[in-house]
Amino acid sequence: MGRSRGQRARDKNKATLPQVPKQLKSDGIDVEYSAEFADHEDLEAQARAAAAGIRRQERKR
Repeated sequence: MGRSRGQRARDKNKATLPQVPKQLKSDGIDVEYSAEFADHEDLEAQARAAAAGIRRQERKR
């Protein structure tokens, strides 16, 4: 029907520009944690995360 002939999005930068600038992105590891204030749920979550990390390393091998 002729719709596929050279019709592009109005904003050509939209596809190339990131949504969040690189300097604002973080890897999520920069969270401060104090073991003194940890409760049972925190310790349990740490144990689950450690177990998941071990499983992930085993799958990579």
